[in-house]
Amino acid sequence: MVPLFTAEHVYEAVPPARAVDAVREAFVAYARGEWTMPPKTYVGAYPAGDFRAMPALGGGHALLKWVTSFPGNPAKGLPTVMGVVLLSSAEDGRLVAVLDAGAVTAIRTGAAAVLAAETLGRDDAETAAVVGAGVNGEAAARTFAARGRAPLVWDVDETRAAAVAERVGGRVASREEALAADLLVTVTPGREVLLPDGSLRAGQHVSLMGADGPGKAEIAVPELARAHVFCDDWEQASHGGECAAAVAADVLARDDVTEIGAVLTGAAGGRRGPDDVTAFDSTGLALQDLAVALAAIGRAAELDLPAIDL
Repeated sequence: MVPLFTAEHVYEAVPPARAVDAVREAFVAYARGEWTMPPKTYVGAYPAGDFRAMPALGGGHALLKWVTSFPGNPAKGLPTVMGVVLLSSAEDGRLVAVLDAGAVTAIRTGAAAVLAAETLGRDDAETAAVVGAGVNGEAAARTFAARGRAPLVWDVDETRAAAVAERVGGRVASREEALAADLLVTVTPGREVLLPDGSLRAGQHVSLMGADGPGKAEIAVPELARAHVFCDDWEQASHGGECAAAVAADVLARDDVTEIGAVLTGAAGGRRGPDDVTAFDSTGLALQDLAVALAAIGRAAELDLPAIDL
């Protein structure tokens, strides 16, 4: 019998503080070569959306996430992100657990966004904001709140923004106020550029979480090129993240971008000073999913989990 972590079980097992620690540990393990991650595979069903197969190996386990991204789904009453996470033993190949991919994705997305903001933002940063109040945006807002920062929340849907702000203990803001926050997280479908040329102010940090596939963008290429750029993984970011368009335009190269794992291990520097504009390009890594899955199974005995007979 294989334990099944429903979305509710995943959220119960991995609260925001634990998620941030787990994702930090995963970035560090990857940077040190202790965890490995084959390339993410996209199966396009455009213009509706796409499917993604994401493998990773580390911590004595192997993981495969089969997940979707269909941005038009909320209008149909369906989640944008759906799928399953399969966690297996790297010792003998046994399937150890099955987890809801939407919950795992949301938790690690929120954790990575806030971890990057805390790592790369100014020490005296006061305001934090989340633009985009979908499932992943709510996870980022909840993580900010759990870390002691009541977030500003903005979304094109004012009702949704208000509901998220109330649930996490934040406050609804105007678009302008949110985009001006010291620590900014954008979690949108990436169909619209939120940050045009010249929009980021001195000392600001932005975690760009929405443009995780070809053709998506939350920031204009000249604005990204003006910033001090970091990413989760160069290979993914340069082909499917915000960095991809800048690389194609020949305004950003490998030497211009630092992987956040290198900053966390101390192998590379982070913010260069109080006026540095920092941007984190997140494409979402299977190793982050692995970290959350491992954190979840660590609490399996405390939960009333259903099981699957395979």
